[in-house]
Amino acid sequence: MRVPLTWLREFCDPPLEGEDVAERLTMTGTKVEAIHHHGVGEVEHFLVGRVLEVEPHRDADRLKVCKVDIGAAGAGAPATIVCGAPNVAAGQTVAVARPGAVMPNGTKLGQAKLRGVVSEGMILAESELGLGEDGAGILVLDGLGAPAPSSPQARAPSATPPAPGTRLAEVLPIATDVLELEVTPNRPDCLGLYGVARELHAATRAPLSAPQWAEDPGSPGAPGGAQVSVECPELCRRFTARVFEDVSLGPSPPWLRARLIAAGQRPINNVVDITNYVMLLSGQPMHAFDLDRVAGERLVVRRARPGEQLLTLDGQARTLDEDMVVIEDGEGPTSIGGIMGGARSEVQPETRRVLLEAATWDGPNIHRTATRLGLRSEASARFEKGLQPEQCLHAQAVASRLLVELCGARLREGTIDLVWQPSAPRVLRLREERVRAILGVPVPRERQVEILRALDFDTQPAEDGLDVTVPPLRCDDVTREIDLIEEVARVHGLEHIPATLPARRGAAGRLTHAQRVRRAAEDALAGRGLHEIAGWSFAGPELLDRLRLPAEDELRQVVRLQNPLSEAQSIMRPTLLGSLLDSARHNLFHNGPDMAIFESGTVFRQSRTDAPADERQALGALLSGVLGPRSWRGAPAEADFFSAKAVLGALLDKLGVSWAVRASEMPFLHPGRSAAVLLADERHDGEELGFLGELHPLVAGAWDLERAAVFSIDLGKVAGAAPRTVRFRPFASVPPLRQDLAVALPDAVSAAEALDAVRAAAGEMLEDVSVFDVYAGEQVGAGRRSLALALSFRAREQTLTEEDVAPVRERIVAALRQLGGELRG
Repeated sequence: MRVPLTWLREFCDPPLEGEDVAERLTMTGTKVEAIHHHGVGEVEHFLVGRVLEVEPHRDADRLKVCKVDIGAAGAGAPATIVCGAPNVAAGQTVAVARPGAVMPNGTKLGQAKLRGVVSEGMILAESELGLGEDGAGILVLDGLGAPAPSSPQARAPSATPPAPGTRLAEVLPIATDVLELEVTPNRPDCLGLYGVARELHAATRAPLSAPQWAEDPGSPGAPGGAQVSVECPELCRRFTARVFEDVSLGPSPPWLRARLIAAGQRPINNVVDITNYVMLLSGQPMHAFDLDRVAGERLVVRRARPGEQLLTLDGQARTLDEDMVVIEDGEGPTSIGGIMGGARSEVQPETRRVLLEAATWDGPNIHRTATRLGLRSEASARFEKGLQPEQCLHAQAVASRLLVELCGARLREGTIDLVWQPSAPRVLRLREERVRAILGVPVPRERQVEILRALDFDTQPAEDGLDVTVPPLRCDDVTREIDLIEEVARVHGLEHIPATLPARRGAAGRLTHAQRVRRAAEDALAGRGLHEIAGWSFAGPELLDRLRLPAEDELRQVVRLQNPLSEAQSIMRPTLLGSLLDSARHNLFHNGPDMAIFESGTVFRQSRTDAPADERQALGALLSGVLGPRSWRGAPAEADFFSAKAVLGALLDKLGVSWAVRASEMPFLHPGRSAAVLLADERHDGEELGFLGELHPLVAGAWDLERAAVFSIDLGKVAGAAPRTVRFRPFASVPPLRQDLAVALPDAVSAAEALDAVRAAAGEMLEDVSVFDVYAGEQVGAGRRSLALALSFRAREQTLTEEDVAPVRERIVAALRQLGGELRG
């Protein structure tokens, strides 16, 4: 939401700069995302001028030389200004930019010579001031008058034009800072500028002007000339309408267009602009019907019929269903309630009678309808957050006055007001002791009263605190005593509340075992040089096809969203691979192919229980390119199966988890370069923990990668296998005895099987065994390969000799022969 600061200051004007206003609003809960500048710069160089003479330029047919009175700024002499506008004429009051002025596009104006004539400034058009899109002719200020703060009556034209030399900023809103707000869904009252002004009043104690709807030119009772009925009161809580005759359609005055543009709206005509202006001010959307185009001069609010169609104002034909609400006349639907009007009854240049509607629609229904139709509007964005019925007449009061004064309209007696039945105001007890207990510090009762009354709550003293009456616009947000305490705390200033420890009562907080394991795993990967990413929990169904998953794969048992934001976010991710690959592709195009990234997060599968989903904590990593800096010693290793296995091994070893890998093929991994990761302790022996391998070339290519290695493990299973306490084991005081062994084995025997056989045969004396070389060739024969094993023996109490190790070595050789192995040289 965009709030022009000059407009906001008309209701509440604290002695603060724009940045300080933004800080105060943010600190009290109305977050300001950014501050933008709209309009011109160096406003002191923009003045009101009066054209005294206009003569043709002697060397240019389309240019005219004007003598312009700019008051004291011209030191008593008229300024000479060359102008090319066709509508410039003597006697006009105009907007003038003097040298030094900064235009909306950032251009700084200087003195220029045009075809031999020195021009001492510029006579401006609307577009050159940011007041509109008209750049064909200059802006004429005759009959404009000077607007008075926060008084719509004073916006009407005045017979006396502003005097030459008057600063243009005093006449028109030509420059303002614009606050971009992030309004939380529970605060629809702040979707109107006056609601923001109330927040600023409470935050700064600056005076707050009365709202513009304090005086209503309308009257109660049934008006003539139009009829309305509501058939679905559960979806339309209140419907109000007024009839205006003798309406003169045309462009809005510059001040109104300027405010709409600064707030992000496009001016259309004075009637539509008034409805948008009132929406920005009060938060209540409105819609104007051309009453002469309403068939039968009767409107009916009802549920749509299945398959019913309506041509909306954006030129699109919308197909409706029975859960949507339409407003129809005698010829059928004419608008979608709360979202957008129809083309058939929109106001036209020839419109003379207007039916002005302000209604309260059911928020969840509006949200569902807008999502299903793919049609979001400024109106739907407000209604879906829950507006209150009282806001309807607020909007009618301001709009009625503006239609009369800016459009020359005649307001008919009476107001259509249907459905709404006022409920009794909610009164909550705010206990002083409870405020102190929750906040940790006392807030004087007088300060509580000041804060709550500034926010439009009524307060009455009670025995132990205050009886607080909730204002209508906050009744959906403030329902309990704790909500009142929050109001007091945020306006009093959370920064004024000291940090205190809560009462412990013998309890101490700590991380769970699973949380400690997850943090240790993340630290281990970060320590190995991997960078953590944070991916979306949503994914698109095409992810399953890009990973080449067959129809029967368990990863296709996905959780589908009933109301997704888009098709690309319509399922919950079943694996971390999607977000890892998306991040890898982004980094590929920005930083090159060398990367090492990981992510820990939740993955989702269809639940076999009544739970909405089976949620699991997973940890995944992706390695691509080279894994270290290049140096004079040669190129570093590139990411492959074994580098990913080394990272995974370092991770699981740090966590104290016994693990193993088993060759396994998966559709998204490279055949022959993939494995399942298994737990290898006594309790979980053989339980699958995750997968490890290089990406299948087709999968890598789908994300523009050439080669990458990945792994993913189930953190829940890791936590179940990780020891809860770390056991200390002292370093041995005696050296190890190292021996090498080369054995030729059939290709069918994996290195892991050979190592397992060696460990089983050796017993406790074998400290470590690893493969340090692999050879295949004529010397070992076809279908066989040679593994070179490094054996490390150690005893805790003595230094081992060759004689001590000889029996163990014989057992190892015998075990390898049982696998078909032959000892080499």
